[in-house]
Amino acid sequence: MTADFAILIPARYASTRYPGKPLASLRGADGQPRSLIQRSWEAAVGVASADRVWVATDDQRIADAVRAFGGQVVMTLESCRNGTERCAAALDVLGNVAPIVVNLQGDAPLTPDFVVADLVRALAADPDAAMATPAVRCSDSLYRHLVTDQAAGRVGGTTVVFNAHHTALYFSKRVIPHVAPDRADAHAHVHLHLGVYAYRPAALADYAATLPSPLEELEGLEQLRFLETGRRIRVVPFDPIGWDCIELNNPEDVPAIEAILRERGIR
Repeated sequence: MTADFAILIPARYASTRYPGKPLASLRGADGQPRSLIQRSWEAAVGVASADRVWVATDDQRIADAVRAFGGQVVMTLESCRNGTERCAAALDVLGNVAPIVVNLQGDAPLTPDFVVADLVRALAADPDAAMATPAVRCSDSLYRHLVTDQAAGRVGGTTVVFNAHHTALYFSKRVIPHVAPDRADAHAHVHLHLGVYAYRPAALADYAATLPSPLEELEGLEQLRFLETGRRIRVVPFDPIGWDCIELNNPEDVPAIEAILRERGIR
């Protein structure tokens, strides 16, 4: 049985790489456009009831769009430096909504529902972990997507390495670990980190009270603040899940995401 949890979707308008990204349009199987934030909301309510899901934002344009499709909004300060800080700020407004809070980042509409449920279960069973997050073993096509982005100088998906106890060792926007390019099984050694986190409220509050760490600022990866301050991150690994969970990091990702929406029959 899955522990009690709520979902927060942090969303900001002023993305450096893709300004206005939450309102970017994605066409599904029916050819009709829906915004990225609406698709992220629909992915979240596929896991939790709608009254347990909030979009956390500081931007009125995003808030208006969410309310227009019937979503819940919690307004946060502009000073939030990343999604985890925004989730902490949202809890300051909402109060104690659940013993576990899931951060489903607003650029990952292809995240499977079972990933969230498995994260919540893993964190509930691991009292020493500050946070739980998923790692999906790359398919050959996903691996090629990542290395193509890297070769073109685009910042694409995040990869993660972890030990035998499923404790995170490092996250990077480079493809890690390095695998010799002539290996036919190169993809099998790389895990894509999906932008989903499960935390306890106390861990979120501690995170927000800690200054950004050097590696966090260099990589632009919020989860590195947990690692650099000695907090344990539980990684929940998954084998390739039947479709490539590409995140919308750059405008060039739109055609690939739309193709997966069509293949999966998602309107």
